[in-house]
Amino acid sequence: ENRKPFLANTFGGLSGPAIKPVALRMVYQVASEVPLPIMGMGGITNTRDVIEFLMAGATAVSIGTANFVNPMVTREVLAGLREYMEQHHITSVEELIGAALPHGLPKKGSL
Repeated sequence: ENRKPFLANTFGGLSGPAIKPVALRMVYQVASEVPLPIMGMGGITNTRDVIEFLMAGATAVSIGTANFVNPMVTREVLAGLREYMEQHHITSVEELIGAALPHGLPKKGSL
């Protein structure tokens, strides 16, 4: 009725599962090029998502929107990650980090 944008900054953002493919690609691209810690976030809702982000090169992950749907999601993801690691004889999360990169993580000092 007042012909002004509904949102204060005139446009909104994208979050939740819809952003995951873009976020995952960005983690992969950055991890392929620079030896820096990367926080993987965007669309993480379950253990599989966490594993994908770690394998793409994330050194840590953050769960956001999924907490509104299921406040226990972080506990469930941690339990699922432990189970996955046991099933695949993985002793450290570090074994997952960058596993999907063709040449592994870039070496420190290669910037």
